[in-house]
Amino acid sequence: MRGGRVAEETEGTINIDADPAEVMGVIADFEAYPDWSDVDRVDVLARDRRGRGIEVSYEVSLLGMSASYTLAYKYRPGNSGVSWTTTRAEGAVKDVRGEYLIKDEEGKSRVTYRLAVDLAIPVPGFMRRKGSRRVVETGLLGLKRRVEEG
Repeated sequence: MRGGRVAEETEGTINIDADPAEVMGVIADFEAYPDWSDVDRVDVLARDRRGRGIEVSYEVSLLGMSASYTLAYKYRPGNSGVSWTTTRAEGAVKDVRGEYLIKDEEGKSRVTYRLAVDLAIPVPGFMRRKGSRRVVETGLLGLKRRVEEG
């Protein structure tokens, strides 16, 4: 929470017919996000020793609003997920934080996507909820297609 306002929080879960390492490989391939998610542009600004993005800049346009922001990533042990927090935001978004949690289910993956977005502009609650749900649903379905179709 920033500025006394509560961020819109949304969560979704999907089963993916692939092991957690494959799923995590697609999640960590930030440069490919414009191919399968609601992201217009991505730039990886910093990487960890393993080559994974730890600071990533985004440009997005959704429901007539545009924003650019930079996220800092922290990876969970193994291939169990990743979380992120905002380090910079401009435009319609003030704060973005969330996580992908990946649970191994006998060689397949159960993926939960949690997202909290605090907008910098006033937007009716139903539109905030609709936008957040769309991002989570599109993200999960896009991730599933990307992983399963290769």
